[in-house]
Amino acid sequence: MEAKAVAKYVRMSPIKLKPITDLVRGKDLNEALNILKFTPGKGAEIVEKVVQSAAANAENNFDMDLDNLYVAEVYANQGPTMKRWRAGSQGRASIILKRSSHVGVTLKEKE
Repeated sequence: MEAKAVAKYVRMSPIKLKPITDLVRGKDLNEALNILKFTPGKGAEIVEKVVQSAAANAENNFDMDLDNLYVAEVYANQGPTMKRWRAGSQGRASIILKRSSHVGVTLKEKE
């Protein structure tokens, strides 16, 4: 039995989110939430929200015990990129890539 939650089109680069997802992969639910709570940065808040959402899904939809849950899978994949332009030198245009991410969490019960 597993519970999932996904946040799509998060306006943050996956390069900034992946180190945070690596911190909590394989940890117990309470330990993962504590790590994310005290990790600085906006990325930790986003991942924490998704972990809490997956925990709520596990409790309400699947009647799982929160004390037995662990983070089985967590990822931050590349979403669509918005392309913007700004004036460059000598009349040229420079591209600005505004990246987005899809953050997903899967919680499973310990056996």
